[in-house]
Amino acid sequence: MAFSVSSSYAKLRSIVEATPNDPLPFLASIQKATKSLVASLPSTGLGEAATEAHLLSDLPGGFNGTKTSSNYYGFVTGGMFPIAEVADNIVTAFDQSPMVHLPDQSISTVVEDRALGMLVQLLNLGPAWEGRTFTTGATGANILGLACGREFVVNSRLNNAIGGCGVGEIGILAACMKAGIKEIQVLTTMGHSSLYKAASVNGLGRHSVKDIPVSKNEPWKIDVDSLERELRRSEEGVVSIVAISAGEVNSGKFAVSGLDEMKKIRGFCDKYGAWLHVDGAFGIFARSLPNTAEFASLISLTSGLELADSVTGDCHKLLNVPYDCGFFLTRSADTLYSIFQNPNAAYLSSGPEASIPSPLNIGLENSRRFRALPVYAVLLAHGREGLGKVFAKQVRLARGVSEFLKASNDYELLPSNSLKDDHFEDIHIIVIFRAKDERKNSELVNDINATRKMYVSGTQWEGKPACRIAVSTWKVEVERDLKLVTDVLKEVVGDFPS
Repeated sequence: MAFSVSSSYAKLRSIVEATPNDPLPFLASIQKATKSLVASLPSTGLGEAATEAHLLSDLPGGFNGTKTSSNYYGFVTGGMFPIAEVADNIVTAFDQSPMVHLPDQSISTVVEDRALGMLVQLLNLGPAWEGRTFTTGATGANILGLACGREFVVNSRLNNAIGGCGVGEIGILAACMKAGIKEIQVLTTMGHSSLYKAASVNGLGRHSVKDIPVSKNEPWKIDVDSLERELRRSEEGVVSIVAISAGEVNSGKFAVSGLDEMKKIRGFCDKYGAWLHVDGAFGIFARSLPNTAEFASLISLTSGLELADSVTGDCHKLLNVPYDCGFFLTRSADTLYSIFQNPNAAYLSSGPEASIPSPLNIGLENSRRFRALPVYAVLLAHGREGLGKVFAKQVRLARGVSEFLKASNDYELLPSNSLKDDHFEDIHIIVIFRAKDERKNSELVNDINATRKMYVSGTQWEGKPACRIAVSTWKVEVERDLKLVTDVLKEVVGDFPS
């Protein structure tokens, strides 16, 4: 039979629709799929029909259920809205690469600009976010954030001292020497691993990332007094980037308590010439919850994030678009451009009067996928109210699981000191817990995942193993999923030998 793209799509849809809700494949299925893989380059090629048969028949059984299961709770991995899948197929079918803004040749950069504008509206960030682009994820976005921060804090001193070229032109060593800078530090609390990677890539070094928590009991919360003391070191030649975590990856907790604290931090950054960055990977979407009493605490906790100089987030988490898709926003488009511009490349120019900056001049890649289209499709299809309802269901499930754990004799809800009077209003989409019995706890993640009814990530809290549930799929049905989760948790402690 001749190969046909349309026929392949029809076969693929039937396979996806027949895939069970299991969050993980059987080990035997993974082994079978692995065994089917071709190990060396064929000399003549198998042909498209035979390759299609291999792709559709041999490989899907080895994939996990991040998209197909409603109970995959690992790694803050969102699912995929059906309309996002359609949009992504369009991206593949037309193979657009929005690298240069050429509006008389392709609409792709205009779509990207509209999608980013609507995303800013969804997050209630207000105006003036003129520097904006899509990235592979929060890791790429944090690299952009620290690059902008580095450029700003060094160039501020460099221009004050001698004027002229910045870090992007003369390099970080020469710029720091000329500006009298001894150290660039990144001040944060329980920063995501990507923040350390970003510090390394940007030439700051992983050791530049410094935790300044308010206490051992609340290590995710930033100590504002310590922050001011560190920022004051600018007088000694130590300049700073402040990185606020809007959703710590293990606990889901927020580094700041809301608008008043963010105003204070903003004031300190302005006074001492620091850059204020927000790593909002998933927590930033709490700003888009329905504005009701049920979610007032979360909305309050994320109030003030709009005061930052730059913000990052992941669309492939709560927004449920395909991997890979993150975003970066900054108020300083000039700073972003000064770092990532492509000089001496006339063939890449979009013309002197371009209203939209070419993406290759404001991001890492010169060539990349048209990842804006699924975002545009989801925002258009569901709107503020539709997405708010999805986000609300995610929070309700996380809170329901937390209430079960708090009342359980077998489990400890973590952080153990984070709830006030058994109120769960500050819980967003992350639930972290462990078994009270240490023997049970050491095998808990494996035992839960072995049921193949749900999947959780393993992590550590206070030096001990812990489980983490991250509710981020659009497929959440609170009553159904809460029963499944609590039944599994009861099952695994009940089955453990005493």
